[in-house]
Amino acid sequence: SAARTDRVTIVVVSRLVYRKGMDLLAGLIPVICANHPDAYFLIGGDGPKRVLLEEVREQHGLHDRVTLLGSLEHSQVRDVLVQGNIFLNTSLTEAFCIAIVEAASCGLQVVSTCVGGVPEVLPPDLLRVAQPNTHALVTALEEAIAVCRHGNPITPQETHRRVKSLYTWSDVAKRTELVYDEVSRGQTRTYVERMHRYYHRDKIAGPLVIFALTIIYIAFLLLQTFRPSKDIDLVPELPTSPSHRTHTHTHTHILMK
Repeated sequence: SAARTDRVTIVVVSRLVYRKGMDLLAGLIPVICANHPDAYFLIGGDGPKRVLLEEVREQHGLHDRVTLLGSLEHSQVRDVLVQGNIFLNTSLTEAFCIAIVEAASCGLQVVSTCVGGVPEVLPPDLLRVAQPNTHALVTALEEAIAVCRHGNPITPQETHRRVKSLYTWSDVAKRTELVYDEVSRGQTRTYVERMHRYYHRDKIAGPLVIFALTIIYIAFLLLQTFRPSKDIDLVPELPTSPSHRTHTHTHTHILMK
């Protein structure tokens, strides 16, 4: 079902664990609910921190404002996302965060902690980032709530179209190829040159790294006596001409209905 027009629904889909910032979520729920009578939380996922969220809901009498859905199959995520107006990610660490891509693809505003690669996943006008603390997240959420009340200038359909164009397999393959090309063109340093660079990085860490690398190198030389490099099969060169390349296309995992 679509998002209700008489409320602002904040969706969280995550494992309910410490690393996903559930303590931050538990801290901001009472604040947002107190400041915004039309704000509701729809939380999908399970984990040891579910007990904490249940305690917060009980202590503040928020049974009608906070819904805990429990574990979700991936096929159910889309149907949960489209019920919301805002997607909230409170992770303390994150690499890419596919969840915010899926949420944006469903047309939701996205509010997330500014950790890892999150700021690079979506364009700035589709993503609000905040430092991983309760105050900063509350501020970012309240900005998103204000946009919901006054009307988001970017429609869900436009958001979906933009996210869909950002992430296709052909585009990801091109970006990956550029990275590998750049690395392959880089200067190849000798072992001694690399050791010299490591040593001068830091007065304390440098010598420690050198010591560790020396142990590893000695172990490598010992292993060479049992399994010489010349006996290891090499990966054959693959054709690189355009006629041998396969071009593939894909759609985003989440489709709007």
